[in-house]
Amino acid sequence: MPMLPAFHDVRFPSGLALGVSGGPVRRTEIVALASGHEQRNARWALSRRKYDAGFALRTLADLQVLTAFFEARSGRLHAFRFRDPLDHTSALPGQPITAADQLIGTGDGVAATFQLVKNGLGPVGRPITKPLAGSIRISVNGVEKTAGTQFSTDTLTGLVTFAPGHIPASGMAVTAGFEFDLPVRFDTDEIRISLSAFEAGEVPSIPLIEVLA
Repeated sequence: MPMLPAFHDVRFPSGLALGVSGGPVRRTEIVALASGHEQRNARWALSRRKYDAGFALRTLADLQVLTAFFEARSGRLHAFRFRDPLDHTSALPGQPITAADQLIGTGDGVAATFQLVKNGLGPVGRPITKPLAGSIRISVNGVEKTAGTQFSTDTLTGLVTFAPGHIPASGMAVTAGFEFDLPVRFDTDEIRISLSAFEAGEVPSIPLIEVLA
């Protein structure tokens, strides 16, 4: 039977991630009118990250590591974690993570579950679905809560759930701080590298693309 696509809870090799190039991509539909004006429409509410891991390859050892990781994911079939070297925490660049970094919701006295979100990167908050275990800090009205006792976090969905007796009361701001990975997959089922070209410095293309978790 064919394998079904799944998320593998493993991270793209950290030694290669530092050499990856890429960033956010948006989808905008543009229609040129006879008058010379344009009509523009945003097809996506959120941007989608795309990267190229080919720039990370420097040695034959790097190539072997990437090929083994590619094979273990069955090419494009299985998604995995990727740590963007430039965007992987809730805090401002160079600042430590705090429990007040990101507003993730407002209590109503009933809702016990809140989605981790990173704000300020566009008109819509960006859901964070792959936080790093042990990094999540939560506050309610400025009072930090205790992980494992007062709340828990699903590191495969980014959902924060408050324990009974600790559900945020109506009007209370729920904030969070965290480290996170992105869910991505290879955007190719084929790795084609000429060894002579590789040794001469030619960079192969190894595309990665963010997936909806």
